[in-house]
This record gives sequence, structure tokens and C-alpha cells, in this order.
Amino acid sequence: MTTEADPVLRNWYQHLDKGQKFRVVALNEDEGSVDIQYFDGDVEEIGLDSWYELDIEPIEAPENWSGPVDVAEVDDLGTQITDTNSDDWAAPWQEIKSEEQGAGPEEGEDDWGEGRPREEPWEGEL
Repeated sequence: MTTEADPVLRNWYQHLDKGQKFRVVALNEDEGSVDIQYFDGDVEEIGLDSWYELDIEPIEAPENWSGPVDVAEVDDLGTQITDTNSDDWAAPWQEIKSEEQGAGPEEGEDDWGEGRPREEPWEGEL
């Protein structure tokens, strides 16, 4: 059986005989090619003529559609779940701001409140 479904960019399809799921990631009608990416991440380029000979059907995106696109974090899926609050984002700026205002370590101390090594002039600087 051949497909009557046109390739649509970012749509999902399934091979009826193999059960493999894939999505169209590029479509070049001028060259007559379709790039598809299987759920396992493999990418394949096929001709438009070959496309219409495939035994496939359009499907809804899989529940875990992130398989082929290497989304590692749940936040990358577009959810509002985050464990970072707004104060965490401002913290580095507050550190820089306070150092510019002179709230840094005392003269002669390093960042940990310990003494700095005494510098001695070079022999040529005496």
C-alpha cells in the first residue's frame, strides 16, 4: 500500500509494516527530497517519489516526542516547572555590584579573609 499523505514539516508518521515512528525535519520541494528523523535519532533523506511509495500513515506526536531531538531536561519540553527562583538569577549580579561598591575584602586580605603574600621587588627594581 502506498501513502497519499503529503510530507508536512514537523509532522509525525509511522511505518505500518515496521512500526517505526519518524518525523519530517526538512522538506526541499525544489530538489524533491524529504529528510526524516526516526524516533531513535537516525536521519535519512529520501526522494519525494520514494515518499509516496512508503507504507506509512500520519500519527500524533509520541508522548515522549523528545527521543529524536535530544531534549535532556524536563524544562526544555516547554513546561513551567523549574527549581530556580528569581533571587537565584540576581545573585551573581549582586556579588559584582557589591564588589564595585567597595564591599570586597579588606586591604591586605584575599577573598577568604586570609592575608595576602607580601610582594618583594625584583632585583632590577631596587
